[in-house]
Formats: sequence, C-alpha cells, structure tokens
Amino acid sequence: MDIKVVGIAAGILLGSTSAFAQSSTVTGAVGGAATGAIVGGPVGAAVGGIVGGVAGSVIDPPPQQVVTYVQQAPAPTERIVVKEKVVVGQPLPETVVVTPIPDDPKYAYAIVNDQRVIVEPSSRKVIQVIQ
Repeated sequence: MDIKVVGIAAGILLGSTSAFAQSSTVTGAVGGAATGAIVGGPVGAAVGGIVGGVAGSVIDPPPQQVVTYVQQAPAPTERIVVKEKVVVGQPLPETVVVTPIPDDPKYAYAIVNDQRVIVEPSSRKVIQVIQ
C-alpha cells in the first residue's frame, strides 16, 4: 500500500480528535488500527493504532454535576497563587491542596490563581478549568 495513503489516513485521524474525545485509549487504539488496516494494510493498522490511541487518551470532561459542585464550592479563606500557568493535562504543584468531590471521588478540585480547576486526585492532573 502506498505510504501517502497511510499518511493521509493518519492525518484524518489526528484531525478528527474531537470525534474520538469521548473514547478511551483502548477504544481509540482499536478503532484506529481497524481504520488503518482497511486503508493501509498491516502498516496502516500499526499507524492507525498509535494515532487512535493518542486520540483516545484525551481527557474526558467531568459530568455536569461535578462542574456545578466546583462552581458553587466556597473559596478558601487564603488565596492560592502559583507561578506556573494552570494547564489542562498538566499536574498542579504539590503545594496546592486539592479537595475531593464528595459525590464523585474520581474528581477533586482546587482554586488556584483565582481559577477553579477540576483535577484527577491521584495524579493531580488538571482535567478542566472552569471559566
């Protein structure tokens, strides 16, 4: 199979990450491999699996009830400021205290630099910045 076809297929898969945003890494990898195999045979399957896995690892947005809880949570009495920019996908510094969400322990939150953020408690990775 022509390498251009594999490249085009990989480009299409990378360009459509929003379509894969709700997929898990495994689902993304399997779907990408299947699409790649159809377009480019064994080489396409390998490339598609990698591309699909990357697209599938996009962080799923938290449920609306978690977002609402964080929006309504009282701000701490002491303002938390860090030098680093708060970025989705990056962990918060260890100096920032994260508070678990009582009804959904898969999520926690913090208020940093006057921004409310939802994080994954185990990795402290920012999932969403509430505007």
